[in-house]
Amino acid sequence: MWEQERGGADGAEDRREGSRRGRRESGGRGGRRAEGREGREDRPELPPQSPEEQARAICLRLLTGMPRTRRQLADALAKRDIPDEVSEQVLSRFEEVGLIDDAAFAGAWVESRHRGRGLARRALAQELRTKGVAPTLVQEALEQLDSDQEEETARELVERKLRATRGLERDKRIRRLAGMLARKGYPEGMALRVVRRALEAEGEDAEDLTI
Repeated sequence: MWEQERGGADGAEDRREGSRRGRRESGGRGGRRAEGREGREDRPELPPQSPEEQARAICLRLLTGMPRTRRQLADALAKRDIPDEVSEQVLSRFEEVGLIDDAAFAGAWVESRHRGRGLARRALAQELRTKGVAPTLVQEALEQLDSDQEEETARELVERKLRATRGLERDKRIRRLAGMLARKGYPEGMALRVVRRALEAEGEDAEDLTI
């Protein structure tokens, strides 16, 4: 009985020693790590991107977040030192396949900014010009807003702001309301007309209204 137990223990010890010896010979875990590092070092490096590939990647990444004008993309490529001739080639190709469409950009911009921020045509035109949209495309986009719609939006803006000005002196109310419309690009004549009607509806005397 004792001999059997001892024999079993000796056998287990022999197996553990053999296992340790095998790991030492093969380098053990460190050997596997070294082998892994060597395998990674042996991998061929990817060739550097050409300027055309870099330009396409930059444009696609920017267009994924939101629509952009051709000017905006050209400025982004210039900041990354993409040669002008490469930039022109890539941007022209993007226009051909419809990834760049300044006319559609301008139309969507006018609709969203007028509806969401209440901006008038003058302010919208300025924003589109700063984004590099051509004057003809700016004019076409602004044609979707007529004077009646612009004035209706101005009235809605004044109505929302009117309550916050109650209790102020008349002249201060006028300056605050008309100034708000002016900052959004509304012409002075339209701004005064809309503010006067709003104050008259509240019982204010607004005949001699001026800014």
